[in-house]
Amino acid sequence: MMTVLITGAAGFLGSHLCDRFTKEGYHVIGMDNLITGRMSNLEHLMKLSNFEFHHHDVSKHIHIPGELDYILHFASPASPIDYLKIPIQTLKVGSLGIHNCLGLARVKQARVLIASTSEVYGDPVEHPQPETYFGNVNPVGPRGVYDEAKRFQEAMTMAYHTFHEIETRIARIFNTYGPRMRLNDGRVLPAFIGQALRGEDLTVFGDGSQTRSFCFVEDLVEGIYRLLHSDYTEPVNIGNPSEISISQFAEEIIKLTGTTQKVIYKDLPVDDPKQRRPDIRLAKSILDWEPKFSRAEGLKITYDYFKSLSKEELFKKDHMNFDNYIVR
Repeated sequence: MMTVLITGAAGFLGSHLCDRFTKEGYHVIGMDNLITGRMSNLEHLMKLSNFEFHHHDVSKHIHIPGELDYILHFASPASPIDYLKIPIQTLKVGSLGIHNCLGLARVKQARVLIASTSEVYGDPVEHPQPETYFGNVNPVGPRGVYDEAKRFQEAMTMAYHTFHEIETRIARIFNTYGPRMRLNDGRVLPAFIGQALRGEDLTVFGDGSQTRSFCFVEDLVEGIYRLLHSDYTEPVNIGNPSEISISQFAEEIIKLTGTTQKVIYKDLPVDDPKQRRPDIRLAKSILDWEPKFSRAEGLKITYDYFKSLSKEELFKKDHMNFDNYIVR
């Protein structure tokens, strides 16, 4: 049985990756400090003999006894609300965290896959965004703590690959959605659905002409799984190229939920990307991968999940657990 360490395991993407790798017969070690992650995302796995959980901050030294074959580094705040509240932790998990993971990989001779992001492209002037585009990022703006943490993470990963000959993979993940998203984490899809379920107006920032491309989580996990087992070491975009404006997306959510609430408009946040769409020709070529779920299919599954939440969860404004975090 091969062993995989998944950091950020109690988060949205991390928990779905734990599902996939346990089903594939791996021994899965999930690791999370539970700042933004939730143990409820992993409860169904705790009874499995091939899953174990470590409550640990990857920004500190990581000790894993025994053999280790793969490391998936998915630990990081991922929404603007989160990383604006804990900017130092965000920078640390993208720097000290990846350093610790790569050091562990060197000792264990394990392969590392890192979760990078489309945010490395910033507010792009090239559209759609291919892996060869270097980006348009403001390092000192409010989003810089996340964008630059991920860009540094990529640089550190490639340095370990070239200097120490560690097996590495880099996934540039575009907007992903599905069950287990935190309802009030500030990202557009759960924000819209949450507002609709609470009977609130849907908030669009800017004039709504900015675009996003949404990938269903099951498709994303399949792309990650294939990339990990490929021989390709350069960054690869994983996302859905089906692009939609935020205003159009708000109308889709209104139709899906049947809400009678209206759309209201507020000022666009600083450095918010105007366009976001992945060029996935590389993923198609080297991974034989492309999304299978239509947005309508994925949204139906996601909406059913959010409808199943308790009223307490639906109206809770902040899911972050600051008891597990001390600013240093």
